Amino acid sequence: MEEQTKKLLANDAVVYGATQIFDALSDFTRFQILSALLAGEKSVTELQEVCHVSQSAISHQLRLLRDRSLVTARRDGQRSIYSLADDHIGLLIGIGLEHAAEEEGVE
Repeated sequence: MEEQTKKLLANDAVVYGATQIFDALSDFTRFQILSALLAGEKSVTELQEVCHVSQSAISHQLRLLRDRSLVTARRDGQRSIYSLADDHIGLLIGIGLEHAAEEEGVE
């Protein structure tokens, strides 16, 4: 185990933050939202089309994702445009998908 990882594991606040990130990733709709944002910024309406859930459901999930610093929002007139907070989220999604594909025998 790397020295930096050992140091981070000794910090309860960091470990708690990491568990909150993985908790957020464990929901199917939130995972769909984050995956859609890999392709670039999206509005609530665009995310609704991808996830096939109500506007209120998308807004609820986006609020949780913002609270956990996984997405950011900017205003464009009266609508909010969402994007991934940073490149780490894309890496987590990619690693999760690769691991799941390996488990399922998908190449």
